[in-house]
Amino acid sequence: MDVIQLSDWLLNIAFLLYVFSTIMFVLALTGKRWGKRSPQEHEERFGKIAYYIAVVGFLAQACYIVTRWIAAGRSPTSNMFEFMAFMDFCIILAYLVIYRIYRLTVLGAFVIPLGIIMLAYAYVFPQEVTPLIPSLQSYWLKIHVTTAALGEGILAVGFAAGLMYLVRTINQERRSKSTTWLEIVLAVVLMLIGFIVMDTSFAHSNQKTVFELPTQAQNNMGQMVNQQVVYTMPAIVAPKDAKLIQAGPMQPLFEAPGWMQGKDAARKLNTMIWSILSGLILYGVLRLLLRKRIGAALQPSLSNVDPELIDEISYRAIAIGYPVFTLGALVFAMIWASEAWGRFWGWDPKETWALIVWLFYSAYLHLRLSRGWVGTKSAWMSVIGFVIILITLVVVNLVIVGLHSYAGV
Repeated sequence: MDVIQLSDWLLNIAFLLYVFSTIMFVLALTGKRWGKRSPQEHEERFGKIAYYIAVVGFLAQACYIVTRWIAAGRSPTSNMFEFMAFMDFCIILAYLVIYRIYRLTVLGAFVIPLGIIMLAYAYVFPQEVTPLIPSLQSYWLKIHVTTAALGEGILAVGFAAGLMYLVRTINQERRSKSTTWLEIVLAVVLMLIGFIVMDTSFAHSNQKTVFELPTQAQNNMGQMVNQQVVYTMPAIVAPKDAKLIQAGPMQPLFEAPGWMQGKDAARKLNTMIWSILSGLILYGVLRLLLRKRIGAALQPSLSNVDPELIDEISYRAIAIGYPVFTLGALVFAMIWASEAWGRFWGWDPKETWALIVWLFYSAYLHLRLSRGWVGTKSAWMSVIGFVIILITLVVVNLVIVGLHSYAGV
């Protein structure tokens, strides 16, 4: 077994351990009480087991990073697979530190599954070790990307705690705007899960749809040939004026609008449509099984948690993650952009959305500290902030073409 295979095995082991940790956390909160143990003793026992399983998974993932770095000869953060895997590492790291401070078992039941989702999202992308493109051949790669990922990982814990606060405090006895918006947030998370499941399932089915575009590009032999686009998922939307040369499981329903530029624009739109559809189907199935709103189903597991403590954890995580994100995603990014492209700022889509994230969390801290936005208002902002980060990680990387498009390949 070579080093790269070892790194892949270590990451797979970490993933499985995080799954086992989540199961133990769920048992700690909702499982049957055996023997004469009180609910508090039951939660503490299974919570500790879950925590230590997560620690072992974290160590396995740390070893993955080291071995991947050795195999690649560079920082393992140069593409979407590596970045998302490293961001997941940062989420777990932030959780382990915060758990040692607050000892809140239920926090792991929300944070570890979020880490699993991020790592599963990483598996969607190609895992091969590839040479760095010229613009990435800089020591700023490890400085900018790793710091930005660490900041987003800490902010993810703030999101999890904020979501816990809303689930804990929103009145589920009757439908309201708050219950509706909470369900929408949960549906967005399910859309990401749906995308992961759909992409993985169809990638292994090998039922691809191939289109030939009217545009041409040079092949490896230097000849001008028509470009081709390969769909892993069934084609709901076809590229504009493209010719179908290999049919998949279904015929396209319509063509992408003409204003969508880029060779892969239609394929990315097709991916987003499947993500939304699969998420809505998954949400509907859960509603039928639970026979109640998802928020209402989760609420009993948080009945013994102090809302003020959850609010404090969310705020502390964001207060720490914000300056780290500022350094990584803005300051270091602008310095590297100046070296690589000769300008500090260029309104590239990824740059623009990083600025939106920064401005939103700036508003969060301002409103929290100067206007007294605590509790529900603060929790909603922590949740919305991370939803914006998810948009940056998923929509901007998969749909919008820009200088950072290499990251989505």
